[in-house]
Amino acid sequence: MDIIAICGLAVVAVVSALVVKKHNPETALIISISAGILILLAVFGKISPISDEIRALLQNTNISSDYVTILLKTLGICFICQFTADSCKDAGESAIASKVEFAGRVAILVIALPLFENITRTATSLIGG
Repeated sequence: MDIIAICGLAVVAVVSALVVKKHNPETALIISISAGILILLAVFGKISPISDEIRALLQNTNISSDYVTILLKTLGICFICQFTADSCKDAGESAIASKVEFAGRVAILVIALPLFENITRTATSLIGG
């Protein structure tokens, strides 16, 4: 799916949701979330070759593949949490949306903790401690 098709799907979904919203707000929300999921699935299909290319490029350097894994996981968490929070906001649940965003931040910190430990260890050894 290319960007034109994704944008076309988004416009059709928005117009459909607006038309249906007057009579049935629940159906409009389902249309919006369904369109969002379809767009995410289309985009996720394009991410795999990108991650493979990044891994191939980094294999030629001395950078650990653990760092790339952390980067890709954090990007995935960002995308998923943003989509979920936006869907919650569309449903009028901004309090839940902010909790989802907070949970995403905590999940990123948990995933990146080994990286912080490594940086701290490296800095300590350079200082001589």
